[in-house]
Amino acid sequence: MSTLELAPKQKRPKGEVCCEPVVYPEIEREHAERLARVTKALGDPIRMQLVDVLRKHAGKVCVCELVPLFDLSQPTVSHHLKVLREAGLVGSERQGLWAYYYVEPGALRELREWLS
Repeated sequence: MSTLELAPKQKRPKGEVCCEPVVYPEIEREHAERLARVTKALGDPIRMQLVDVLRKHAGKVCVCELVPLFDLSQPTVSHHLKVLREAGLVGSERQGLWAYYYVEPGALRELREWLS
């Protein structure tokens, strides 16, 4: 029976890589940051449901129509819509006291193209 001799563990010099990367990222940093903002905004179940409702609706939806769909107060729904708006997923238009929301055309296209 033969025995396997192990060499003593040696520390690599600082900055020396252990091996060459197998794959390099194809996505540019700025593009990755944009997609991260979108996916972070979609990382909440309520926001996912809001986008789902808005993308299925033919036009703009008043926040007063969205509130009854969720067990949340109007300010909480508005906060979620603000997060989606800041991520560029949702647009809004004010009419009097109410705000009307819609999915920005092509907002999900960039994410869909990157995932496919």
